[in-house]
This record gives sequence, C-alpha cells and structure tokens, in this order.
Amino acid sequence: MPMEPIPDLSSLSLADIARLAQDHKLPPIERWNPKHCGDSEMRIARDGTWFHQGSPIGRPAMVRLFSTILRREADGSYVLVTPVEKLDIEVEDAPFVAVEIKVERDGRDAILVFKLNTGDIVTADAEHPLRFEHREDGPRPYLHIRGGLDAVIGRTVYYDLAQRAIDGGDAPPGVWSAGTFFPIEPTE
Repeated sequence: MPMEPIPDLSSLSLADIARLAQDHKLPPIERWNPKHCGDSEMRIARDGTWFHQGSPIGRPAMVRLFSTILRREADGSYVLVTPVEKLDIEVEDAPFVAVEIKVERDGRDAILVFKLNTGDIVTADAEHPLRFEHREDGPRPYLHIRGGLDAVIGRTVYYDLAQRAIDGGDAPPGVWSAGTFFPIEPTE
C-alpha cells in the first residue's frame, strides 16, 4: 500500500489539517507485546536523519513507515515493534523534528500547526504540549507527539515561536495554541 505524498503545510486550511490528522491511522503498537528480538541496527540522529547499519535511509516513505511502528518503552528506550517482533532503535535526542509551522489567528485564539520531518501534522494543544528544556547549549524546544514520543523544534521554527512570544507581551513570555498557553521559559 503506497503512502500518500507529504502535504504542503502552507496550502492547507485548518479544516484540511483536522481531516488529515483524523485520517492518519496508526497501527495499535501499544497492544503489541512480542518477544524482544535484538537490535534493529537503526539510529535516529539528532537532526532527524534515520540510519540503518551506519548509512542514511534515503527513501522518505521507508522512514515514514518505520515511524509508525516506533514506540517508547517504560524504561525510556525506543523500539520498533510489530505483532511478531520488537527491535531496539537508538534515538540521539527526539525521534521527530518539527520542520515547519503554520499559524492561524493571533493571541489567545492562535492555532500552531507543525509539520514533522516524517510528513505528520500535529497541532500544539493540551494533548500535544510544547515544552522548553534548558541545555548547556541553550534552550531546547519540544512538541509531544504521542505515547512518550517527542519532536524537537527545528531552529527556524523555534525562532518563529520566540518572535511570537516576544510580540505577544505575556509574562512569562510564551505562545498560545488551541486555547493552551505554553511558556517559553526552559524547565530545569
């Protein structure tokens, strides 16, 4: 079954985005508990590039497919899981990268929609919160995607968020999306 092409976020309306999110059905990986089979020899680099046996996976459709069977375990590790096998996968930071943002409306009525490097579209809201962690190299922004899986916010997208926070005039500085306020101050 071929995967649909990755949509152009700028051309989508909020209704289109809602429909795509509703139509995006993921396999029930939370119900699959097969025996652990070893290491997948796969790694997701900090920049979101997926590798197998040290080489980048060049087919975006393969990355999108693997991303649908990615799960975070209770111990914090990551696995690729199917009904019959479970394989470890190394994740350097977060398994996804938010590479684009679309903003509808302003202030408390704003809706922030993010496009991930896998083509998935996620709206920041109470179920998909933004958070900002303090790191030695500066604040690191994340968006919760699902089941313990996060997306790191790409640098240009982060700059857009920071500018919105500055322009918003809230104290502490932050951004609104889908009725939820997300302070940009890093957590310790």
